Amino acid sequence: MIDEETKQKAMGRLSRIEGQVQGVQRMVEEGKYCVDILLQLSAVHGALEQVRKILLGRHIESCVAEAMASGRAEDRQKKIEELLEVFARYGR
Repeated sequence: MIDEETKQKAMGRLSRIEGQVQGVQRMVEEGKYCVDILLQLSAVHGALEQVRKILLGRHIESCVAEAMASGRAEDRQKKIEELLEVFARYGR
């Protein structure tokens, strides 16, 4: 589960990203220069990566660490498989 600090960090960044996306929408509606729009989209992508990093870090620090410390091989294996799936999706 997400702790309150992580939730606040993620929500703050997501709110800023929402504003960035609205700015990109305005740029498209106004017919702004394509390269300028692409640069803003790159900034949005980078901001989303930061949110992903915050959430992944928290998951590793809490859920994965707890599973590893539990002593139960089934729990450890499940978390390892979960992480492998997440990392595989990053590569796409």
